Amino acid sequence: MGKNITEKILSTHLVEGIMEQGEEIAIHIDQTLTQDATGTMAYLQFEAMGVDQVKTDLSVSYVDHNTLQTGFENADDHLYLQTVAHKHGIYFSRPGNGICHQVHLERFGVPGKTLLGSDSHTPTGGGLGMIAIGAGGLDVAVAMAGGPFYLTMPKVIRINLSGALKPYVSAKDIILKVLDIMTVKGGVGAIIEYAGPGVTTLSIPERATITNMGAELGATTSVFPSDEMTRIFLKAQNREEVFIPLMADPDAHYDQTIEINLNHLEPLIAAPHSPDAIKTVASLKDLKVDQVAIGSCTNSSYADLMRVANILKGKVVHPDVSLVISPGSRQVYKMLADNGALGSLIESGARILESACGPCIGMGQAPCSKGISVRTFNRNFKGRSGTQDAEIFLASPETAAATALKGTLDDPRNLGPYPPIALPEEFIIDDRMILAPSTHPEDIIVKRGPNIKPLPIKEPIADCVIKEVLLKVEDNITTDHIMPAGAKFLPLRSNIPEIAKHVFCQSDLGFCERALEKEGGFIIGGHNYGQGSSREHAALAPMYLGVQAVITKSFARIHKANLVNFGILPLTFVREEDYDTIEMGDVLELNNLTKALTTTSEFTIHNLTKNLHYQVRHDLSKRFINIVLAGGLLNYTRQSANLKSQ
Repeated sequence: MGKNITEKILSTHLVEGIMEQGEEIAIHIDQTLTQDATGTMAYLQFEAMGVDQVKTDLSVSYVDHNTLQTGFENADDHLYLQTVAHKHGIYFSRPGNGICHQVHLERFGVPGKTLLGSDSHTPTGGGLGMIAIGAGGLDVAVAMAGGPFYLTMPKVIRINLSGALKPYVSAKDIILKVLDIMTVKGGVGAIIEYAGPGVTTLSIPERATITNMGAELGATTSVFPSDEMTRIFLKAQNREEVFIPLMADPDAHYDQTIEINLNHLEPLIAAPHSPDAIKTVASLKDLKVDQVAIGSCTNSSYADLMRVANILKGKVVHPDVSLVISPGSRQVYKMLADNGALGSLIESGARILESACGPCIGMGQAPCSKGISVRTFNRNFKGRSGTQDAEIFLASPETAAATALKGTLDDPRNLGPYPPIALPEEFIIDDRMILAPSTHPEDIIVKRGPNIKPLPIKEPIADCVIKEVLLKVEDNITTDHIMPAGAKFLPLRSNIPEIAKHVFCQSDLGFCERALEKEGGFIIGGHNYGQGSSREHAALAPMYLGVQAVITKSFARIHKANLVNFGILPLTFVREEDYDTIEMGDVLELNNLTKALTTTSEFTIHNLTKNLHYQVRHDLSKRFINIVLAGGLLNYTRQSANLKSQ
């Protein structure tokens, strides 16, 4: 039997394990990326490992999240990131050079390679035919130090695309349709592989939009073939030499196939407050809109913004709408400036922001109270925009531009003749804002501002844990719920004692004080606990507050791994109805934990308050069990290194 693309890449990078679904495997990582919201902690962790130079083929540190400098904290972090990169063999993409995923696609992505990034939208690289996976910063630090990345061998879901998109229907509508079919939980434990004749009609930026937002499926990653479209894009980026063809074999096996006919798609939109709350744009026509935001790592490419510029050219944004636009990279920004498109955007009344994540991560441009905002972003979780009672809709650049002109949600097919956009044969290449690592690293002094605090280390987990339930939450709790983003919180990412004060602050202001008073405890959750961002702070800060275990109906992949990495035990209910019998304040007892974890996948938790017993399970590998028992991955890595040296 032939191999699919996933199997071909994983098999050439396999370090440990057998590639059988559900088995733990370890793969070699060729490239890593970090961004500044996660990077400071990742490099502190890398430094703690005592490795002089990164062991990957390429590692890049991007500054694109914390670019709003209302105090010294972000600027200090940027200086730390720049100097630590110079010292340890890491390329540094300066503030203003662009969003990590857009720049990496343009300048660094290589078909057939593996990429691990401390950002959940790292799968963007799958648009080039990479296995590109989002992970916590500690996993990325280990990869930079030369360690493999461990994952459960996923199932592979084939999405077969046929037909071609009609005018004003875009790649964003494809991924919204996939979310409509699969939901935000449908990709858990899977890699999504795109195939079929419809693939050949999609450019690399369009494919990248789809793989980027595939993170919202909960999937490990998404991947497209590397074909003639890939070669054309790389040639235009003056990187044709890295191209390789990479296709699935005709007789490749897939665990599931989903058919989507592109001819049948129409403009779609995700309604508040979930990326899978899909509706047709036509069904919501005349919804009054206060703000339109175009950009993010999902939709800020040259082609996206050229189409927006053509739609807006000679027109003015509706007087009741604030339109903001963030070009995805300095390359995109410069090309728009040179060909006059930037002038069209400015003349329309659009507010042009820097090439950064900006409003997508809650870093400025919060909507008005109870505002309606249509955004080309990938997430619309409640409060993520910076306005708690705002309603955020996710749509294509075409829908967003049409809406900005009309003042109400508008189907872009009403705009008239469709202006075709051709990708340039040559992109502007100017990498001067990407700084190479120092050739004399011994001379570099790493600069640390006063907001950068030492990394907290957890003690090994006790064999008997008797603690209260600190909090009980519902289904689909996101990492934004646990550890909010935005201009208020992101500058504290390198100061765990300070940022820990804000854990669950949007839903329970008393959580931090209660956790400290009770000296830690348990969190009870519903399905898909920890969906969304890869931010390890959603595990690291609760660990600092003493959280010992999280017991849920199910977990999101990255967050579950992050909990293990920081010594917090992730457990699931054997009987989901037991969730209903636990309340905040109940005292739970875990006994003989070492024996329970190492000898069985199921064991008993006692509710001492109600004299009840619950069966819980874990699906942790032997390695993950040892990490939890050691108190986290850093402790485990040090212990392993000590054993090897003896």
